[in-house]
Amino acid sequence: MSGVQEHSKRRVCYYYDSSIGNYYYGQGHVMKPNRIKMAHHLILNYGLYRHMEIYRPFPAQYEDLIKFHTEDYITFLQQAVPDNLKTLNKQMPLTVYLKLTRPNNLVNVGEDCPVFDGLYEFCQLSSGGSLAAAVKLNKQKTDIAINWMGGLHHAKKAEASGFCYSNDIVLGILELLKYHKR
Repeated sequence: MSGVQEHSKRRVCYYYDSSIGNYYYGQGHVMKPNRIKMAHHLILNYGLYRHMEIYRPFPAQYEDLIKFHTEDYITFLQQAVPDNLKTLNKQMPLTVYLKLTRPNNLVNVGEDCPVFDGLYEFCQLSSGGSLAAAVKLNKQKTDIAINWMGGLHHAKKAEASGFCYSNDIVLGILELLKYHKR
């Protein structure tokens, strides 16, 4: 073949953590992490797992997340839960608050990007899978890496956007750039 591996010989790795399906954006929200769990069950029930290596990723750490996101924003995500959102607003130093706020809305959280229980852990899992996949690709230990928990590419450096809080795609690309040219 002309430099292309046969499909059956490609090494595929898949990242999944069973707790991802436990996160809940809220009633009526279109983003439903439980669908990731359902996709995983399809992979198992159709026997696709036999053609790949399945890994449970380590959660991304604060230091990983601030390679793209601001420290203030990640600190906000660490502390934000539905019950303390208003309190966080008042406790935040004014300079940080002014950097992070949008008119009447802290770091763009709200209807589109609600604060929910376990938000930071959700970000850690999503980003951790993509970072682990990028490391595996960099070490040439796999040809294809899959992280259905990821792909949350709308998040900005210091704000949530489009159901996304941490931008695992940018974090993965930054990891890939350690070994690959732009």
